[in-house]
Amino acid sequence: METYKVRVLEGEKPIIAEVPGSKSITNRALMLAALGNKECVLKNVLFSDDSRAFLSCLLELGFQVDIKEEQKEVRIQGLGGKIPNRNAAINVRSAGTAARFLTVLLAFAGGHYTLHSSEQMKKRPMEPLLTELRKAGVSITCLEQEGHFPFIIESERVEVQEVTIDTSISSQFASALLMAAVLLPEGLTIHMAGERSSGAYIQMTLAMLEQFGVRVVREGSDCTISKGQMYGLSIYEIEPDMSAACYFFAMAAILNRRVTVKGTKADSLQGDKKFLELLSMLGCEWEVLPEGITVTGVAHYPGITVNMKDFSDQALTMAAVAVFADSPTRITHIGHIRMQESDRIQVIVTELNRLGVTCREVEEIDGIEIIPSPVKPAVIETYEDHRVAMAFTLIGLRQEGIVIQNPQCCGKTFENYFEEIDHLYD
Repeated sequence: METYKVRVLEGEKPIIAEVPGSKSITNRALMLAALGNKECVLKNVLFSDDSRAFLSCLLELGFQVDIKEEQKEVRIQGLGGKIPNRNAAINVRSAGTAARFLTVLLAFAGGHYTLHSSEQMKKRPMEPLLTELRKAGVSITCLEQEGHFPFIIESERVEVQEVTIDTSISSQFASALLMAAVLLPEGLTIHMAGERSSGAYIQMTLAMLEQFGVRVVREGSDCTISKGQMYGLSIYEIEPDMSAACYFFAMAAILNRRVTVKGTKADSLQGDKKFLELLSMLGCEWEVLPEGITVTGVAHYPGITVNMKDFSDQALTMAAVAVFADSPTRITHIGHIRMQESDRIQVIVTELNRLGVTCREVEEIDGIEIIPSPVKPAVIETYEDHRVAMAFTLIGLRQEGIVIQNPQCCGKTFENYFEEIDHLYD
């Protein structure tokens, strides 16, 4: 479908939603399983554009992968860091995790590889990571724009023992180095610079390394992975996607409803669980029940000032919530979201103003200010960005006349999102 017309959701019926497995955990698990020393069965796998891109790359590289989409299961034969096909061409499509993770994996493993991507991924930054890999002795030839996809990687025995990486642009650079470090013959110490060196996604990576049996010594912003480690799991269960769950939790505030997302837990590895703290600041209450986290909304809530540096994927979600607040909202420290699937700061400003809502960029807070205003009907441009489509749909659940262009872009992480929205009206 080319557009999705959002219908206002009337009534007070409690909402019960189900979301797929975590994208961030799925792609980390795929990499760790492939690098491990065991056959690993991954359960509750997210099947989306991004994870299918990662899986197709593993298949092109010669890994033995058994995919069962209906069962949400993937079986991977880990080869202890060996790449079966050391002369291969892969396409990471638009998957940022696959792009960053596999670039370092192939550079450290050695061989001759050509890495292609979508036009969207060609615009996203790779230069800091490529620079550090070149310092380590890896030959990288960019085929179009320097510092961007596509490129050729050639390496033999990489013996670098220390690397410094800036996390400001993307924490995925550091996560890639952390996971691939087990491939290096002398181990690796990673010095993480930048404001997100202790961010939620790096914490997730460290936690998953520990779960898979990799020993990491952390001192401040430095992490050391010692040489010669054997690791792997036979079975790994992937959590429900907290990023996806937050769209439904946000409905509790916007619609003054009771919302439960099945299977979600407070001890999630995912940083977006911090969104629940924002809802508490608005006056919503949440609790952990056997079936999952449940959020209870309120009839009115204030605008707030909030630093979303560590869970910026929910900046768009918070923007949607802010539209219906009783006072202005300021979202700070989110400048880095300009370089994601779209320039998300510009998108928030443009699309909220299209709706008649006053929104402006505020440089001194590295973020935006949203002043609640009467919402008018509009067709929302989604910029091929799944989070834009999902977040602006929330506004249409309360305000008539909201139409989402190109809803298929949600296939990147949550391909049945609009089916789940349709179930709300049952």
